[in-house]
Amino acid sequence: MTDTLHACVHDGASVGFVLPFSRQSAQEFWEARVFPMVAAKAAILFVARRKGRVVGTVQLVPAPMPNQPHRADVSKLLVHPDFRRLGLGRALMTALQDKACYLGLSLLVLDTRSGDPSQALYQSLGFQVAGEIPGFCRNPFDDRLEPTTYMYKNLQ
Repeated sequence: MTDTLHACVHDGASVGFVLPFSRQSAQEFWEARVFPMVAAKAAILFVARRKGRVVGTVQLVPAPMPNQPHRADVSKLLVHPDFRRLGLGRALMTALQDKACYLGLSLLVLDTRSGDPSQALYQSLGFQVAGEIPGFCRNPFDDRLEPTTYMYKNLQ
């Protein structure tokens, strides 16, 4: 997973990190943030493997507030650049949506840098654009701000 996150950021993915971004920083992200959430049942981690290697991930994060038991966030869809265009992102999202339905969730929410290829993937999976926020995230390579698009999908 460390290698996938590191490669995605170095390939320009806007997933919260900017360059310079070390493998150690990628490993710390999983160990300090994701794995504790999974252990606490605050997130469900999905992985895609090729020949035993994790080459893709996505997280389903159920909303923690009592007035939102029906919804969850989709977080950090990552597919290693060497394994893109093989349907892994779609397969990860399909597994996530199936699990969300199994859990009785009726709404998924996510955000993505506006215009990224991931936005087209999400739209092809039935996600709708809720809106765009200009200047939301920093470009991973240089010091400029870019817009993000919020999207949702009703599962029922």
